[in-house]
Amino acid sequence: MSLNLPLHRLPSTWTLAANELDGRVVLVTGAYGGLGSAVARAAARAGATVVITGKRKRQLEQLYDAMTRDGLPEPVIHPLDMETATPRDYEAFAEGLQRDLGRLDGIVHAAASFAGLMPVAMHKPDAWLRSLHVNVSAPFALTQACLPLLTTAPDSAAVFVLDNPDLVRRAHWGAYGVSKAALERFVAILHEEHDEGSFRVHALLPAPMRTTLRRTAYFGEDTLQHPLPDATADAVVYLLSDKAAATRGGVLDLRVA
Repeated sequence: MSLNLPLHRLPSTWTLAANELDGRVVLVTGAYGGLGSAVARAAARAGATVVITGKRKRQLEQLYDAMTRDGLPEPVIHPLDMETATPRDYEAFAEGLQRDLGRLDGIVHAAASFAGLMPVAMHKPDAWLRSLHVNVSAPFALTQACLPLLTTAPDSAAVFVLDNPDLVRRAHWGAYGVSKAALERFVAILHEEHDEGSFRVHALLPAPMRTTLRRTAYFGEDTLQHPLPDATADAVVYLLSDKAAATRGGVLDLRVA
């Protein structure tokens, strides 16, 4: 089974410039996770004002401390619990961005819910619903709330993280596999509604990375054989920049060809 969206590769001539995202405001969900924290750092290095969000304020504060300690621009902490947030919470979140920063030029949906591999017969209904909500419904609600900001920016992008369809369609992938298929369809629909104009929609298909999700899914695998998410985060910066305009509505495939 392959993805239905067009596939693109990172241009071999592209290199991350220090000012790639100068003047932009970028929101990263799941910011204290493996990929999320790498994206927050990469976007900050590229000149963006980075808004970091997640449900655990203390971990957001730890990421803030680590970034400033490393000499990166100070990120902006905006906690948001995507498991329990109401439509009003998302609306208030977007209003806070408008009030505090005046603009939004990108969203990277790095948050993910994965309960582990198990047969459907053993999948707890609340865990199933949580995965579908965090992985599909919450990105929809947050993107919808932020659309007025995104569509008035001179150039903006939403980046959604997919997973290898040849793997997650198999037995035991449960709600996570279902949610990634649904997320791909959401990306396709959102792109069809914004295939022109300043707001772009992108999907990202990472290669295997050294993350907690990978360790959970592939118990017993030596995850040290995989790279840290840094190269993937740099590719996200490419998607957030105007250099990626020609790949709108597609999947940036980072897997080995």
